[in-house]
Order: sequence, then structure tokens, then C-alpha cells
Amino acid sequence: MNQAVRKSSRRKGAGRQGRLEARQAAGPSKAIWPGIEGGKFQPLSAAAMDRVHHAALSILETTGIGNPIPELLDIVLPKGAVLNEHGRLCFPRSLMEDLIAGAAKEYYVHARGSRAGKDDIHCVKSSVFFSNSGTAVTTFDADTKSYRASTMLDIYDFSRLVDTLDNIHMLGDTVLGTDIPDDYEHDMNMVYALLSASEKPVCLSFRVREHIKPAIELFDLASGGEGTFLKKPSVIFGGCPIVSPLRFGQENLEILIDASRLGLTSDIAVAPQSGATAPAPLAGILAQVVAETLSCIAIVNLITPGCPVTFAAWPFITDLRTGSFSGGSGEQALLAAAAVQMGNFYNLPNSVGCGMTDAKIPDAQYGYEKALTFALAAHAGANRLCEVGGMMGSLMGCSFESMVIDNEAIGMIARTLRGIEVSDDTLSLDVINACAIDPGHFLGNEQTLEFMESEYVYPALMDRSPTGQWEEEGKTTLFERSRAAAVQTLSTHYPNYFGREADAKIRAGFPIQITEADMSTASGRW
Repeated sequence: MNQAVRKSSRRKGAGRQGRLEARQAAGPSKAIWPGIEGGKFQPLSAAAMDRVHHAALSILETTGIGNPIPELLDIVLPKGAVLNEHGRLCFPRSLMEDLIAGAAKEYYVHARGSRAGKDDIHCVKSSVFFSNSGTAVTTFDADTKSYRASTMLDIYDFSRLVDTLDNIHMLGDTVLGTDIPDDYEHDMNMVYALLSASEKPVCLSFRVREHIKPAIELFDLASGGEGTFLKKPSVIFGGCPIVSPLRFGQENLEILIDASRLGLTSDIAVAPQSGATAPAPLAGILAQVVAETLSCIAIVNLITPGCPVTFAAWPFITDLRTGSFSGGSGEQALLAAAAVQMGNFYNLPNSVGCGMTDAKIPDAQYGYEKALTFALAAHAGANRLCEVGGMMGSLMGCSFESMVIDNEAIGMIARTLRGIEVSDDTLSLDVINACAIDPGHFLGNEQTLEFMESEYVYPALMDRSPTGQWEEEGKTTLFERSRAAAVQTLSTHYPNYFGREADAKIRAGFPIQITEADMSTASGRW
């Protein structure tokens, strides 16, 4: 970033910057916490869910999934799956019912190092966590307000920014390292960039199955030594084994098979698009995506019964006027919430894509699309809301500035999830009686001070100041404030959680292209 611009941004918000630093120093908000329970928003009635369920089972029993590879057939046909006359893999209704009943109902993704235990993610019932992912091919440049190709260093930079953001609970490969074309080098550098930058739980995607084994060596080095990763897995594997409509994708299917054999958690993402790779009616999209997702649940459980897997039905909306993906639409928010509801119908750990605004900059469109899709998915009870941090331009780009904005928005949405606790203490009858009589207000009252931090979330970037104060402090916009906050972190926070000894082993054994200078102020990037 331009040095003069950076200094100017800080100077304009000097008073605000002091308050921001004080708020950050105070630590996470006491009014919210990871895993607050959702599930109160239910767009589908019980009868509608039952109809979607039976429609999905009918699809799996009659239409089936195309392009099954021989390796998969060798596993599943002896266990009750059927190959129909069209060469499609079908799952009888009774088999599916048994597999769903026996599927894992929860799983953990562990944090590492100083975060271990307290920052673990427990995906169960309707506990809500916010997670990064996306693999956007471009990164937003705040200086030029345009998009450039994403690099491997961007993965490191986004990850170390997330390391400081309390409301984003899980790390992901938010962008694609387009500067490293070789598949093996890309995946090993991607793993290195993520794990060196944060000890939060991780979800990532490999390009081919052969990369799992060497990556586990890196996972072990990040977790404390040989064999430590498999004891407390801190990484789950993303990818989409389904190519809609109702076909297998070979590379990600192979990764799903290998991960399941190892007993590791797969976080599939099944993403048909309305009117393009799925029917136009929302109910039809839902029936198809549930069938496609359940087919993956079945495969995992036929390989290793009870192996954890995410019910990750991610139906997408198409703007049928243009054929473009519409990630911020009202239909997208509604359909995603319904997909979450179906995951909870099966009592399976689930995830969904949301926050996928079509806006190109953090503007009014960005704000209402993010808020709508975040809020509905969270209140539907998604275990993991994915794509939440920084994604813009219909998943094609990611922004450092929007990452810090999203972190604050998530905090306010999480507060709505918590709801209102009603008790003798919170109803405050004695306090109302005392304060109404004298002094006629509640400012400074002991109860006010007691609940000040535990009842309210205080944003650091959203502007709640009087207009006169805002003018005196430089009339800054939210984008300018988020830019200054991102720069403050990215110019100072250069972690390497591998440590010196493990880092040396990694550099000796893997083609790591991120240099030690890249991971310090010597890089001069910020």
C-alpha cells in the first residue's frame, strides 16, 4: 500500500484509532461466543421437509449419480448400492435410511498451539460458527479499486489477518495462488501459508488425492510432531465430489474416498445452480441438492461407517436473465437457509455458503446482501457459515478491507442469535423502581455497569458517533476505516506458527516459495 495513503488514513482517524486500539486490547466481546445456537428460522414446514426428503430418496433410487469410477463401484456395490441400466449408481431407499441413521452426528475441528481447546470447533446440532473459504481467483486492490490476480502471498496475508479477527472462527483457502501453476507446489505452499499464519481450525481443498499424504507431514509438523495430527485433526478437507446435475467429479471423489479411509472429516460442497445445473423452482433445486449431498454421505459411510462428513448442500441461484451466479439475492438467502434446515432434519453436521455478495466494493449493496445471507443462514442453524470473510464479486474476488468489515457484522449477527435472556435479574423490576424515582436515569447504575460488556456488542469500525465528532475526525467512510484497520494488522502481524525448527525441516523437504523475508516487515508489502 502507498505509504502516504497509509499515513493519511491513520492521521484522519487518530481519535477513532485510539478507540479502536483500546477496543481491540479489551479482547473478544463478552456478549457473544463461538457456537451460539441457531435454528429458529425455519422456512420449510415439517411436511415440506418430509416431502423434500422423500423426493431426494426417489432421485437416488431411480435416477442415481452418473460417472461412478470403478474404484467406487468395487467399494459400494457389494454393500447394497446398484448400477442401473444407464450405468448410474443408485442407492435403494432402505440402504439410504440405514446410512443416514448411522452417520456421524457431530465432529470436532481442533485448534492448535495456544488456541487448542478453547478455539476448537464442535459441529453439532445447531451450534453456529463462522468460517472462511472461497478460493477466489482475484484480490481487491484498495488503491486502484480494481481486482488483480490472487497470489500465494495473499493466502498468507488473508490468513494472518483472520488470525486477529475474533468472530471468524475457522480459516480457509480464501483465494487461489495463481502465481504457482504446478499442482503439487501450489497445494504444499497453500498448506504452509495457512498453517504458518494461524492456529485456528482449517478447511482446505487439494487438487489431487496424491497430495494428502505429504500434506499430513505438514499437519504433523504444525501439530507437534509425527502422528499428532490424526489424534486431534485440525484440518478438514473441502472439495466437491459432485458435478451437477447428478454426476461424480473424479478428482474430488478420489480425495473423498482417501479421506474417508483415513477417518478424516470431509467438508464437501455440493453447488448446483438454479435453471442451469438444477431445476428453476426452489423446491426442485432443494430436492436435487439434498439427493446429491446424501449420495456423498452414503459413500463416506459405506467406506468407513460413522466417519464424520459435513452435510454441505450449497444450492446457488442463477440470474436467469443473464445466466450469472447471484450470490447476494433474496432467493439465495432463502434457499441456503432451507438447505441448512434439511441438514438439521437429518441431525447431521452441516455447512452452507453465504455472504457471497455480488457487489464489487463494500457499498450499500454489499451491506444488505451480506446481512441478509449471513442472518438467515445463522438463524437457520448452520454449523458453519462459509465464504463469510471478505468475499465480493460473486465469489470471484476477496478483499482485506471487507474481511474486517465482515468480522464486525458477524459480531452483531451473533448477538441476534443469542436472543434475550428473561429472568428476575434481567427484568430489572427493582432497578426500574429505584432509578425511575431517583435519579431518573440508569447511567452509572451498578446494574448498567455490570451488563455493559456482557449484554452488548460494540463495533470498532461502524460509526455511532455524533455528526460533529465524525466531521472533526476526518469524515471517514467505513471503507477508509476498514482499510486503516487492515493495514494496521498487516503491517505488524507476521506470525509463523511452525516455529524455527519445524520451518527449517519444511523448507528442506518441500518446495516452499514463501520466503522468510515475505513473512516479516522486510517484505515491504504493507
